[in-house]
Amino acid sequence: MAVGIFDSGLGGLTVLNAAQKRLPDVDFLYYADSAHAPYGVRNADDIYQLTRNAVQGLWARGCNLVILACNTASAAALRRMQEEGVPEGKRVLGVFVPLIEALTERQWGDNSPPREVAVKHVGLFATPATVSSRAFQRELAFRAIGVDVEAQACGGVVDAIEEGDMILAEALVRSHVDALKRKMPEPQAAILGCTHYPLMAETFQQALGPNVQVLSQGDLVAESLADYLQRHPNMLGDGADGFLTTGKPGFVSDRATQFLRRQISFEAA
Repeated sequence: MAVGIFDSGLGGLTVLNAAQKRLPDVDFLYYADSAHAPYGVRNADDIYQLTRNAVQGLWARGCNLVILACNTASAAALRRMQEEGVPEGKRVLGVFVPLIEALTERQWGDNSPPREVAVKHVGLFATPATVSSRAFQRELAFRAIGVDVEAQACGGVVDAIEEGDMILAEALVRSHVDALKRKMPEPQAAILGCTHYPLMAETFQQALGPNVQVLSQGDLVAESLADYLQRHPNMLGDGADGFLTTGKPGFVSDRATQFLRRQISFEAA
């Protein structure tokens, strides 16, 4: 009985790791579209087609529920997939909403009108595609008013992480934080709007300073998933767990093992 977790590469492992800790009795099938990563520099149609193909592959393997553990896919593909129709008994969910609910201090399922919240100045760090989609701002507007969001496209960070060049990734993070702070000198909170970025959370926090609340998605998505499965136990599919990639399984396995610090073995998707 596996829940599908999809990402363009390895960033979604941060969500998988948190979900496995929160839900130890649930199996997960992870799908990394490494051959086409990163998604953050692709156009919306490309992202949609690649995401749809991956999700359909996970559905075909018995996953009734698929989590898009990729902010770029959530921003550029999720709404279109839902509007075009999802097969009966299947569901696809993104990772934006749990993060926004935490930022706006809302409980799961609170559909009351948008209201003022304590945090007024928010920095959003994301891929170029996520920034250009304005999906985060759109979802935030459903829940909060009076929040100033300054978005910073973090080009190159995902590529560096996927290649295992953490020195370059750290330098790029500091550069992007400096660029955001030139536009918003005193953010109250910062959103790590890519599931790769929690791997650099300490660098983000150091560059932003101790007074900035840094929010990332792993634990928040895991908690929301636990709540969802409690209310919809039928969404546990009949597929097997494991790790799939469209890239080179040996290379991807080595990188994943490095990130999670436990042995991970990918198979060809």
